[in-house]
Amino acid sequence: MSSWETKATTLLRAVRLESIRNKILAFAVLATLIPSVSTAWLSYRANRDALSDKITETLRSSSGQTSREIGLWFKERLLDLRVFASSYEVSENLERAVGRAPGAAPRLANYLKSVRSRFTIYSQLTVIDPTGRTIAASQPGGSAPRLPPEWERELHNGNHPMGDVRHEGENGPPVIDIVVPITNAAGRMVGALAATLDLGTASATLGRSASADGERVILLDADGRILLSPDTGVAATAGLAEASLTALRALGDDAVEYESYDGLPVLGVGTTLSGAPWLLVAELPTATAFARIRSQRNMTALVIGVLLAGVGLLAYLLVLLIVRPLNRLTQGADRVAAGDLEVDLPITGGDEVARLTGVFNHMVSKLREGHSELERLSLTDGLTGLYNRRHLATTIAEELARARRQNRPCALLMLDVDHFKMYNDAHGHLAGDEVLVRVAKVIREAIRVIDRPVRYGGEEMLLLLPDTDLDGGAEVGERIRGRLAEEFFAGGRVTVSIGVAVFPEHGESPEALIMSADAAMYEAKHGGRDRVVRAGLEPAAPSAS
Repeated sequence: MSSWETKATTLLRAVRLESIRNKILAFAVLATLIPSVSTAWLSYRANRDALSDKITETLRSSSGQTSREIGLWFKERLLDLRVFASSYEVSENLERAVGRAPGAAPRLANYLKSVRSRFTIYSQLTVIDPTGRTIAASQPGGSAPRLPPEWERELHNGNHPMGDVRHEGENGPPVIDIVVPITNAAGRMVGALAATLDLGTASATLGRSASADGERVILLDADGRILLSPDTGVAATAGLAEASLTALRALGDDAVEYESYDGLPVLGVGTTLSGAPWLLVAELPTATAFARIRSQRNMTALVIGVLLAGVGLLAYLLVLLIVRPLNRLTQGADRVAAGDLEVDLPITGGDEVARLTGVFNHMVSKLREGHSELERLSLTDGLTGLYNRRHLATTIAEELARARRQNRPCALLMLDVDHFKMYNDAHGHLAGDEVLVRVAKVIREAIRVIDRPVRYGGEEMLLLLPDTDLDGGAEVGERIRGRLAEEFFAGGRVTVSIGVAVFPEHGESPEALIMSADAAMYEAKHGGRDRVVRAGLEPAAPSAS
């Protein structure tokens, strides 16, 4: 099953066709997609196959031509070496040097230097005797040739043995050692000429055969490492993956898609180089190779999209007119059922659905108001309007954690109405409730918006003051005590005892901080009441107020 058929099946399963809306939309989509996508897919595959064949032929031509040029270049180098080796200077002086004739070896070295000065593609020229001993070199002290195994037997068989490709230095060019025989006038081999050939001089050959923009030709050794490449910055260890190398060798003249040495996705054709175990590869980035077919594919997709939009436009407008208001109402009801009470649906028109939407919005508004009131009642004290202990349990830990992160103080005040039980017994519970309400009012007027006033229990109240030190907390306590002294109550003057503690000096946990403030408050009680006491300090004398 093709990808578009799978998508169509998935779409049919996901859509509930019982509704008129979905039937209209499904028919419009499928009636447009099935014929257009099928035709486009067949056209795309045919065009891609034809383009692949053309690209393969182009790469095959570039690979073959470059292979011939590289082979010709190697033949010319071998011819040069055979000419050098057949020189009378070489054979005559070699025999004399082997016989330890004085001056023969220096003359041979001078000749090699002269040849190398005219043929710079050879980084080293070395004359060796049949045992492999160096007799003379164009650069004395330079790197010795790395002779291949059984080089002497290969020379006797008429071959020109070559060593492994290596790099001179960390970033030096690739070089290879080639050995040709040296024979005397009688035709007997008296030694060999080993030349270290700079393969980098053949790099210019790789670019001449490229027939397309972005095409490049690279030369690989038997292990897939790069020997020659148009990219001069290629590392000595760069190469192709084993799977890509195997595919290039196995398919021969057919193009292979793989990832090149620089991570670029390419199409490539490999050709084995004659006379060497190397592979010449002509490759073209797939982005360049299939640029035209991708452009055609994108244009086809655009046409299908425009066609789909045109065919489905009337169906979509019909769907909007018939079912959009009902869908909006259904979605709003789902959101309310999930707990989202911020739903406020727009009312359009004056039909039955519009009136139903208005009733729905009014119902959600009432639910929202009731929820807000319940939330407020769950966090506040019903008599004083201050926060309750449930709210304190969640906020004090957060405030202390924030103070710890920011390395800031946090003050906590414990406040108790003095002789409240006596007042309550003498004047009644209603008068006692009035005292608590007015004390809470004084507290709210004396603190900041960010401070947290809490009715801790009975006549005890707690104040959590973020970013406030011990002196600041004591100042707030004195302000509350002073303002309360100015209040008139039916039963006479009402005073409070206040204990002040600060995080982290008097406690690093909520429980420890509350205990410190509570202990300071009891010190205020024992010291005569109507005063503010800091935790860990002697009770302060009451002010004149």
